[in-house]
Amino acid sequence: MPHQPLPIQTEKPVYSWAGHNLGSQELQMAKNVASLPFVFKHVSLMPDVHLGKGALVGSVIATKDAIIPAAVGVDIGCGMAALKLPFKGDRLDGKLKQIRKDLEAVIPVGFDENKDVDKTVANWGGWRNFKDLHKGVKNLEGKALKQMGSLGGGNHFIEVCLDEENNVWLMLHSGSRHIGNKLAQCHIGTAKELLKLAETKVPDPDLAYFVKGTPEFEAYWRDLQWAQNYARFNRDVMLERFKKVIEKHLAGGKPTKASMFVNCHHNYAEQETHFDEDIYVTRKGAVRARQEDYGIIPGSMGAKSYIVKGKGNVMSYCSCSHGAGRLMSRAKAKKTFTLDDLVAQTAGVECRKDSGIIDEIPAAYKPIEQVMAQQTDLVEVVATLKQVLCVKG
Repeated sequence: MPHQPLPIQTEKPVYSWAGHNLGSQELQMAKNVASLPFVFKHVSLMPDVHLGKGALVGSVIATKDAIIPAAVGVDIGCGMAALKLPFKGDRLDGKLKQIRKDLEAVIPVGFDENKDVDKTVANWGGWRNFKDLHKGVKNLEGKALKQMGSLGGGNHFIEVCLDEENNVWLMLHSGSRHIGNKLAQCHIGTAKELLKLAETKVPDPDLAYFVKGTPEFEAYWRDLQWAQNYARFNRDVMLERFKKVIEKHLAGGKPTKASMFVNCHHNYAEQETHFDEDIYVTRKGAVRARQEDYGIIPGSMGAKSYIVKGKGNVMSYCSCSHGAGRLMSRAKAKKTFTLDDLVAQTAGVECRKDSGIIDEIPAAYKPIEQVMAQQTDLVEVVATLKQVLCVKG
């Protein structure tokens, strides 16, 4: 589905890959971003676009010489990781419940953290730069150490999946944990204070920004890169533990070689070159999809997920969707659905089936097939996965 310009009057156009008409609040949010003077060329909206804070989740915002910390959001570096292992699905028969218990024992979820810091975590190079981070996180190094290799809550998950050839895949979704959240909050607060002092007008306080060349910009950019690296390594640590659990059950504990590995952010900002200019690209709920880039687009628990390869579509700033996108808020999902609905919609998936995760019920999300149909010009599908086990944060 090719991009469509939105029928709104803004300084820069907004191109949308969404298969649905945006509501008035969504249109206003798109308009607010596209009216900022430092936005480059246009704003791109992905097929899973929905309301966010300041900017729409599922938006790609290219900027010249400025960055909006709230557009990146508080889960800096949130993203996906996946491994394809040399096992067939029938090897999992009768083992899923125990695998889930073992995963929950080695990977802390929700607010939990590791009791001990293992050698891989302690040796991560990023700790050398912790002293340079914002003063508001100086007392959090111990917590950051213990949370490295932990999942978090909300829509974060760990899954065992099978592809169409019955191959076993490991997949997980997580970000930069408490340290990333705290860093983001510190800098968003600074951006809002600067906005007040400068008496600069923006359509929404959550679009407060830093200008390149200022100490505040440089401090945010440094901390942002650190948190993005933390998030990526956090996924690496969990994936290694995950792999060992699977090898214990399917290979007698012997190490195996993955035939494919993907680790991609979907809440982050980077310096990139587009239309022959060096710019900052913020992907708020979007995955980079340059030619030859591999990405992961998960559906909801009990739905399909996709491993994709980018097509390098310049109009999307070489981006694609990051998932199915929510159809309704968590509060509305809890009011709308029952535990029986959850059990029915997650049939065939080894997972928690209790009232604590009703807000993550598959029907609270857009149909993933519909989202994929809207981005055939952004990505090609490499593998289609179906979950057989899911651990929720």
